[in-house]
Amino acid sequence: MKLSNVLLLIFSVTILQGCVLTKVASVPMRVGGAVVSIVPGVGNSAHDAIDTAAEKVDDIPI
Repeated sequence: MKLSNVLLLIFSVTILQGCVLTKVASVPMRVGGAVVSIVPGVGNSAHDAIDTAAEKVDDIPI
């Protein structure tokens, strides 16, 4: 039982390191920006702002 917990911990640390953590945050932001871009008038500017914020999140060195 303990060996499986250790293997699960090692697997989780390997998967959740680096850019995977930033993708978990930035992908929903990008999807939300795409949905907001449908709104006439302010959609494109809101999409650009959200996309810029998502790029900043991607640049965070984790």
